[in-house]
Amino acid sequence: MIDTSLFINAFALISLVYAYHHDRERTKEALIKTANSFIHIMPTILAIIVFIGLLLGLIPPARISMLIGEQSGINAVMMVAVIGSFLHIPALISFPLTASLLDAGATVTIAAVFITTLTMVGMVTLPLEIREMGRKMALLRNGISFCIAIMIALIMGMIL
Repeated sequence: MIDTSLFINAFALISLVYAYHHDRERTKEALIKTANSFIHIMPTILAIIVFIGLLLGLIPPARISMLIGEQSGINAVMMVAVIGSFLHIPALISFPLTASLLDAGATVTIAAVFITTLTMVGMVTLPLEIREMGRKMALLRNGISFCIAIMIALIMGMIL
């Protein structure tokens, strides 16, 4: 994990240096936009981190493991799939949350179904999708995405 983080950060730094050397004005403009975006999403990120901390602090790891651990079965997969489908949090936030759940005893299948439904299924954005794509297409896209997310999670659970 640390090696991956070091690689990603080194690659980002090298890319930034290259971009700055190639076009200083555009790089400065991009960094300003990035900083502004970071400032705008920071309250949401902090609120989610506080929520995760409270949730993990109030619910003992044994309870989490019982609900979404090895013995929880397909019901837990479906429960987490539905939760992931309805949550509307950035995928970037879902990774630390999922890591915390894994540390507390969740299975790889649960982690995979949470992340895949969170990113592939959009129940919160369904009204917008219906307006833009039509009812049939929006429901079909979300239904297929839900089924594929579960299949991906089950395959990940078997592989890992």
